[in-house]
Amino acid sequence: MRRLALFDLDHTLLPIDSDNEWGRFLCRTGRVPDEAAFNAAIDAFYAQYRKGQLDPVEHLRFALGAFAHRPMAEIEGWRQEYIDQVIRPVISQSALDLVAKHRDAGDLCAIVTATNAFVTRPIAGLFGVAHLLGAEGEIRDGQYTGEPEGVITYRAGKLIRIDAWLKDMGLSRNSFDEIWAYSDSHNDLPMLELATHPVATNPDTILRQTAGARGWPVIELFPLVG
Repeated sequence: MRRLALFDLDHTLLPIDSDNEWGRFLCRTGRVPDEAAFNAAIDAFYAQYRKGQLDPVEHLRFALGAFAHRPMAEIEGWRQEYIDQVIRPVISQSALDLVAKHRDAGDLCAIVTATNAFVTRPIAGLFGVAHLLGAEGEIRDGQYTGEPEGVITYRAGKLIRIDAWLKDMGLSRNSFDEIWAYSDSHNDLPMLELATHPVATNPDTILRQTAGARGWPVIELFPLVG
C-alpha cells in the first residue's frame, strides 16, 4: 500500500507559530529598525490569519522584507541562532513520534506550510522530513529581494504546490492508496479535504467544529504556546 502523509507545521507539529516567533526573535536581537511597529504588524497579520482574511502576498512581502538585501551568510547565521534558541527547545516527542510513524512505515512525507521556506526548511530537517513545501522568496545575486516567488502555500495554494511537487516526481494524488493530512487550522481545509484520512491536530475552534460535523479524528499532541 502506497501512502502520502502531509503535515502542516505551525501549531500542528510545533506548539508555536514559527513565522511569528522568527519575527519576534529578530526584534529581540535588534535586527529590525522599529521593534514596536514590527511586533504590531505581526499581531495584525496573525489576527487576519485566524479570521481567514490574510492577504498572503502582503504578508509574505512583510516577512521577507525583514532579511531582504542582506548577505545570505549573515541571515543564515541569524536563522541558526533562531533554530537553536527557539525551535529546538519546543519540539515535542509526541510530534516527532507522529512523523516517525509515517516515515518508518515508508510513507512519502512532506511538511506543507504557509511560513516562508527560508525559515522552515531546517525545521523540516529536525523532523526528519526531506520534503518541505513553503512560501518561496525571490533570490537575485545571492540575496532575497523581498518579493514572493511562485504560488504561496496558503489555503488552496497548498493544493497547487502539492500537485506540482508530486508531478515533478512523476506522481499524482491517484498514485496513493491513502493520503493522510494533519493540520490545526481551518485555513487548511482544502488540504484536509483532499485526504482520505484528514486529522484535525490541535485544532482551532472552527476546525474542531468542522471535524466534529464530518466525523474526522481529533488529536492533541501538546499544549499550544501563543
